[in-house]
Amino acid sequence: MKYLWITLIASVFIAGCDSPKEGPTTKGVYMLLDTSGTYTQELVKAQHLINFTLAKLNPGDTFAVARVDTASFSEKDIVAKVTFDDRPSIANRQKRQFREKIDTFVKEVKPSGYTDITGGLLQAVEYLNEAGVGKKTALIFSDLKEELKKGYVRDIPLQLQGFSVVALNVTKLRSDNIDPREYMDRLQMWEERVNAGEGTWRVVNDMERLESIILD
Repeated sequence: MKYLWITLIASVFIAGCDSPKEGPTTKGVYMLLDTSGTYTQELVKAQHLINFTLAKLNPGDTFAVARVDTASFSEKDIVAKVTFDDRPSIANRQKRQFREKIDTFVKEVKPSGYTDITGGLLQAVEYLNEAGVGKKTALIFSDLKEELKKGYVRDIPLQLQGFSVVALNVTKLRSDNIDPREYMDRLQMWEERVNAGEGTWRVVNDMERLESIILD
């Protein structure tokens, strides 16, 4: 009888070890805001997107917004970050405080001289991986024209397994109107980099489609 119980306990233990465990179901969104040159004029649109995202995220979800400037691979560029509390009253207060930080940032932001999109994306990957969320989305609110200060190294492979990277509001530059190939080449270059890093890539210029991106 003693050996029968040992066998049964061992069987239960082994079955428990073999059974698949579900991963985290929370969502993490990291949004990069281009602050170079005249693109700062587009940040009012970004405010609406941020407010929309805040309304759609749930308890346990993580949201961070960071600026893209000369050297973006830094937590110092994170404008606002939060993981929402399970208690609705606290989560609502967190969302209000988040909006206030963004509003202040947009009012006071000064254009940067360079655009380190790669550094910002590397920071997004590090942040969301550490947050341990299930669905990871990096939103890039930018014209996607990267301009690096001399000496900065960004020829680095992106590790984007499990990430969805979405370019938003990819405005056309004056030079793009002269030669549309510049615009198309920019989009292709970023798509190739994201795909090489095993992430998924999308470009969304119709902001009404953002809901399906975050909630899918």
